[in-house]
Amino acid sequence: MSLAVESKSDVDHQTTYFRCISGCSAKHSIFDVIYTCPTCGSLLEVYHEREPLKQKNAYQWQQLFDSRASTSKWPFGSGVWGMREWVVPSLANENIVSMFEGNTNLFWAERLGAQLGVPDLWIKLCGNSHTGSFKDLGMTVLVSVVKQMMAQGSSVKAVACASTGDTSAALAAYAAYAGIPAVIFLPAGKVSTAQLIQPVANGAHVLALDTDFDGCMKIVQEVTQDNSIYLANSMNSLRIEGQKTVGIELVRQFEWEVPDWIIIPVGNLGNISALYKGFKLMLDLGLINRMPRLVAAQAERANPFYTAYKNGFAEKVSVTAQDTLANAIRIGDPVSYAKAVKAVQETNGIVEQATENELAEASASADLTGMFTCPHTGVALAVLKKLIDRGEISSKDKTVVISTAHGLKFTDFKVGYHESTLEGIDSKHANPAVHLPADANAVKDEIARRLEQHNG
Repeated sequence: MSLAVESKSDVDHQTTYFRCISGCSAKHSIFDVIYTCPTCGSLLEVYHEREPLKQKNAYQWQQLFDSRASTSKWPFGSGVWGMREWVVPSLANENIVSMFEGNTNLFWAERLGAQLGVPDLWIKLCGNSHTGSFKDLGMTVLVSVVKQMMAQGSSVKAVACASTGDTSAALAAYAAYAGIPAVIFLPAGKVSTAQLIQPVANGAHVLALDTDFDGCMKIVQEVTQDNSIYLANSMNSLRIEGQKTVGIELVRQFEWEVPDWIIIPVGNLGNISALYKGFKLMLDLGLINRMPRLVAAQAERANPFYTAYKNGFAEKVSVTAQDTLANAIRIGDPVSYAKAVKAVQETNGIVEQATENELAEASASADLTGMFTCPHTGVALAVLKKLIDRGEISSKDKTVVISTAHGLKFTDFKVGYHESTLEGIDSKHANPAVHLPADANAVKDEIARRLEQHNG
């Protein structure tokens, strides 16, 4: 399914290209329409030959990336394109489609960490991005490459994805910015209103299908066999190239110190694969001298990776994902399984799960310390608590939780929790608004009662 824009000899002379993750020898241009290895069917990865990158030493790379972090100079002010030599170095500046994504807050969770007994706790707020999730990091790369492909005469006319919400929002926004048509496949009735309206508002062609995400994924793969529509899901490793920069960015924010643990909620498993890829590149180039331990956090109702982990990764596990509050990771047949297994095994990582009640209460507890967490971050926070309780994470460990999306995209979840209407959820921290008459004495009495309750 390849449409070569360059000849094979051209690709052979490139230092950044697609290659098979299972070891097949062929190189493929990143400007080809290709998603899996034509020899064995495995996923591809964007590979960067190390020797050309070693022309700069570790200190020079650190200084270069530090110097770009606060610039407005195009395109280096983007947290992704500030590292363009490590992403897609052959992309022309005029084809970069960027909203200066990345450079998101690394938030010291001082109060929450003190409550949990891990004072060196940090939350990487990836939801503080243009469309409200970390998916922007991957989509700027994919849509930019598509724009260059189209400029070079490719047959690609549109981009498409299956989505549980955040991917569709990112693809629709970046495609609209580039003037490229976007086709979105969503599972009907299984995404929040806020997630649904984003691609609608950006003019994407939104198709709500009577199936779950895995069913949407099968259909989008069939539709994109026609090389006129380009697949934008995370099985396309261009997405991983953008998403890997979050790991590089947070180490830069720690002044190039590696945290001990990174916990990330996972569904299709592209995000943990990307984290590993960024850290492995830094390790190979000498910017860091060790890897963090990576933790994949799953919802119990959509837990194929956890089940495989408990079986020692003897084989890939697929499940029928059930309804979960963490709907963006409601995925039963994760595409990036093989990449994620490598990420966990090579970092001495862990896979753990959280129940619906655990994720809801963890999210609410974090909000009481000033955050506004999405349910998927709630999964990661619930897993964090489990690892602390059983002594895996100690009080001296520097620990990072990746918050993948902004809580404002999930107001239905928040309202339901505080109105105690979420089925099976205890809502121990419910704090509904109180309706009172317009009477100063009644208001004073209520304030006094609440302050006494708060201080007690």
